[in-house]
Amino acid sequence: MNAPAPRGWLALTAVLALAALGGWWLPRSALDWQPALAAREPWRALTAVAVHYSALHLGANLAGAALVGALGVAARVPRAFVLAWLAAWPLTQFGLLLRPDLPHYGGLSGVLHAGVTVAALWLLARERGRRQLVGAALLAALLLKILGESPWGPAVQARAGWDIAIAPFAHASGAVCGLLCARLALLFASPAHHAKP
Repeated sequence: MNAPAPRGWLALTAVLALAALGGWWLPRSALDWQPALAAREPWRALTAVAVHYSALHLGANLAGAALVGALGVAARVPRAFVLAWLAAWPLTQFGLLLRPDLPHYGGLSGVLHAGVTVAALWLLARERGRRQLVGAALLAALLLKILGESPWGPAVQARAGWDIAIAPFAHASGAVCGLLCARLALLFASPAHHAKP
């Protein structure tokens, strides 16, 4: 259970990216997260990652998926942490229930923030030396990014350089869900696993 699982991490990354690509040609209203439909159509917590509102939105999230995929492989996260990221996927969207003023949501960014958090917590909690410092730096940078986005502000926000409105609370939800799921994964990942110097 504690062996590095790069194939599992890459497989999950590929599933997310392929869902985003495949969803480009499907009707958004059938897939996006809608809090009003959460009880009747909970599967939208999974399909929301397939919805993108512009080519720029899709391209940025695909690039982000590639980076998060590479991070997980470089971090050599164990299987329990791959499962933590998988669990954070739908939980990220369910976290959006805290923002009922966000009637629709689509995209990978919240789940990608969860993935970064999971990999960074692994590095911080179970690695040593430079790799542990990298984990701490990633978590600190992520916290500063999220705080700088004012997730407690308006549910959707216009940002320079984007052709869509951004929902920064999704990033916060992803990071929190990733942190909680990774914390649970720490209970199942043996402390004996450390990077070789």
